[in-house]
Amino acid sequence: MKMTRFLKSMSRTVHEEHHDQLVEHKTDDQYHEGTAYPSSLIVWRKSLVISCNGFTVIDSGGNLVYRVDNYSRRPEEITLMDGSGIPVHTLRRCKTLRLVDSWFVYEEEAGDHHCRTSTSSTKSSRKPICSVRKHVNILHSNPNVLAHVFRGSSNKGYAYVIEGSYAHRSCKVLDESRKVVAEIKRKEASKGGVSFGHEVFVLVVRPGFDPGFAMALVLLLDQMCS
Repeated sequence: MKMTRFLKSMSRTVHEEHHDQLVEHKTDDQYHEGTAYPSSLIVWRKSLVISCNGFTVIDSGGNLVYRVDNYSRRPEEITLMDGSGIPVHTLRRCKTLRLVDSWFVYEEEAGDHHCRTSTSSTKSSRKPICSVRKHVNILHSNPNVLAHVFRGSSNKGYAYVIEGSYAHRSCKVLDESRKVVAEIKRKEASKGGVSFGHEVFVLVVRPGFDPGFAMALVLLLDQMCS
């Protein structure tokens, strides 16, 4: 009952957040009549299943669109499901000799493990659509960079870069031309409402970028930065 009331409360606030995003987009200098609007998702860092760690995601209509249920604090594999429990993406930690935290992202269910080491290689029944590697700050590197997203299993020429601070729920996903395709923002409480802290936040997805893939990146940031 408490969880139902909380979801209803988030449903009301996501309408407000979505309205704010539309206003912000319309006042943008790049706005043109007929341009598609960004979509806003409310992300709750909690599973709907008791005794599980995970995420619950609802859209501007108050509908459950994504969910994650993990039984481990440090999982080797994460399944992002839609509201009906159907796998959207499978995320797998890459067990290599590298010290950098790296993951493979697959569409739907992945099949066998896909990862290469210097001594062995195992084949996967489904190839990853991308690999995501945590950025390690070294001399002269950009301290705002959190991770790089590479196409397929390659580690050359990243397709996206994630910058900002996940701890403060303030991140941006930028493409090769430095265009923002998705953002993570803090969920501000309405006047007289409860404070959501860091457990509830907003995922803004720009037109043309896959919301499911954006949510997969959120899950990886949570693993890499928490």
